[in-house]
Amino acid sequence: MAGKKKNPNAQYAFAALIVALIACVATGLIGSSKILTGIGMFSLSDEQIETVNLAFQISIALVILGLAAYAILAPDAIRRFLTGRQARYGSNSLILALSFIGILFATNYIVYNNQDFLGAPWDFTEDKSNTLAPETLDILNALPENIKATAYYSNAINPQSAQELLQKFKNNSNGKFDYVFVDPNQNPVEVRQAGITGDGKILLQMGEAKEIASSASESELARAMIRLINPTQRIVYFLQGHGEATLNPADERSFTTAQQTLEEKNYVVKPLNLLSETEIPADAEVIVVAGPQKPLSQDEVNMLKGFVDKGGSLVVMQDPRALTEFGTAYDPIAKYLRQDWGIIINNDLILDFSGTTDNQLNAVSESANMHPITQNLSQNYAVIMPNAQSLNMEALDSVDVVVTPLIFTSANSYGETKLDVSEGEQIQYDEGIDNIGPLNMAVAGENLTTKGRVVVFGNSLFAVNAYFDVYGNGNFFINSLDWAAEQENLINLTTRPQTQRIFLPPSQLRFLILGVVMIIVIPGMVVFFGISSWIARRRRG
Repeated sequence: MAGKKKNPNAQYAFAALIVALIACVATGLIGSSKILTGIGMFSLSDEQIETVNLAFQISIALVILGLAAYAILAPDAIRRFLTGRQARYGSNSLILALSFIGILFATNYIVYNNQDFLGAPWDFTEDKSNTLAPETLDILNALPENIKATAYYSNAINPQSAQELLQKFKNNSNGKFDYVFVDPNQNPVEVRQAGITGDGKILLQMGEAKEIASSASESELARAMIRLINPTQRIVYFLQGHGEATLNPADERSFTTAQQTLEEKNYVVKPLNLLSETEIPADAEVIVVAGPQKPLSQDEVNMLKGFVDKGGSLVVMQDPRALTEFGTAYDPIAKYLRQDWGIIINNDLILDFSGTTDNQLNAVSESANMHPITQNLSQNYAVIMPNAQSLNMEALDSVDVVVTPLIFTSANSYGETKLDVSEGEQIQYDEGIDNIGPLNMAVAGENLTTKGRVVVFGNSLFAVNAYFDVYGNGNFFINSLDWAAEQENLINLTTRPQTQRIFLPPSQLRFLILGVVMIIVIPGMVVFFGISSWIARRRRG
C-alpha cells in the first residue's frame, strides 16, 4: 500500500492558522477595549478612537485571511475537519469561538447605540475625579457661544491626560466645545501671537475673547471659561476698621478662601476703610460689612446708604451683639436696615435642637425660599451658622422695596434674647420673650426703582476660612455676592478642587476583575484550548 502523501504546504498552512489565532485573540482584546470605552471606564480622543477602530478592522481581516489561506493551502484538512470523525470536536470549538466573537459584536453594538439607556459612564474613583464636576457641567451648559481650545504641547510632554480631559469637556458641551493640539516648536510665531509662554498651556477662544489656562486641569479650564463668560471684572470691597474679618490669611477670622473663590470668577476683591476715605470708590459694585466688632459711625452708614441709593449693593454680616464689643452702643446700620428695608436684626442667639450637629449653638438651615441665591440649596446642602442671630421683617410704606427671607432653621429651635446669663443660671425658652423657630437666618432685598440691593446675614463666621467649605456655606455666600453684583448668570458656576487619588472599593474591584475574566480570559482560553486540541488530534490522524 502506498504511503500517505505529505502536503508540501503544511508548514505554510500551519503559519496561516497561527496568524488567524493571534488575530482572533487581538480581536477579542480590542473589542473588549471598545466596550470598556463605551461604558466610560476609559476615555479616548477622536484620533485614538479612529486608531482603535482601524486596528479592530485589521484584526478581523487577518482572522478571515488567515482562515482562508489555511483552507487554500490545506484543503484536505478542512475536508476531514468538516466530514471526518473529528468534526464533532472541531465544530464545538468553532461554535464557541464564533459565539465569543458574536458576544463581543453584540455587546459593542448595544453599548454604542444605547448610551441613554445605560446611563452615565462608570467612575470608580473615590471622589468621582474621572467625571466632570456638576459645577463644570453647569459652566459648559451656560456657554453663550462656541469655544475652541488650542492645546500647545510639544513632544517633551505626554498629552494623553490633556486629551482625555478635553474630550470630556467636548462630550458634555452640546457641541459648543472643541479642541486641537499644536506643537509650539513647529510654529513659534503663532505661539508668540497667542501670548503663550511655556509648554503645556491651553488657549481658549470664544469669539474675539481669549483666555489662557496654565495647565490641563478641570478647575483651571473651568476658571478660564468663567472669565470668557464674564469678561468684565467686578469690584468687591470688604469694609475694615471696626474689627471685621479680614483678607489676611494669617488671621483667625479671615475671608481669604472666599476671596480666592471670587477672584476665580473674575472679581477683584479689595479692603475699604471708610474711616480714612472721604467717599466710596467709584468702581465699587458691592461692599461687604463682615462681622464688625464695634458699630459703624453715622457718617459711614450715610455713605453706604448713598451708595445703595445710586444702585450699589450692600452685604451685611452682623453677629449677635453679646458676642461683639457693641455693648449698649447705638447701631446706625441696624437702624438703616430697618427704616429703608424693613429688615430687623433681633439681637438674640439661635439655639438649634434639631440634632443635625452636636453643638446647639450651630444654627442649621432646614428650608429655603425660592430665590436666585438659594439655587442648589437643600437639606443636602444645609447652611450652618455658628453663634448666629435671627432676622425679622416688617412691612414698609414703599412698594418699591421687595424683601425675601432666604433660609430658615427648623421648628425645633428658638432665639434666646436673654444673653446676660449669670453663672449657673439655666437657659430655657421663655414664651412671649424669646423668638420661636423656624427663624430667618438671612434676608435679601431689592429696590425696584433705584436697583439697589442688600443681603443681610445674622452671622459672619459661616463664611470665614474655617467654615467656608462646610456643607453649603461657601456656595450660599458666593451666590449672595453674585446676586448682589447682578451676576445671576454666574450663580453656581464655581469650580471644585480635584483629588488625584484613585480608589477601588473591594466590591467594585472584584466586580472589575470578574468582568475582565468573563469578557477576555475565559473565552480566550476556550478558543485557545479548542484549537490546540483540534491541531493535536489532526496530527495523530
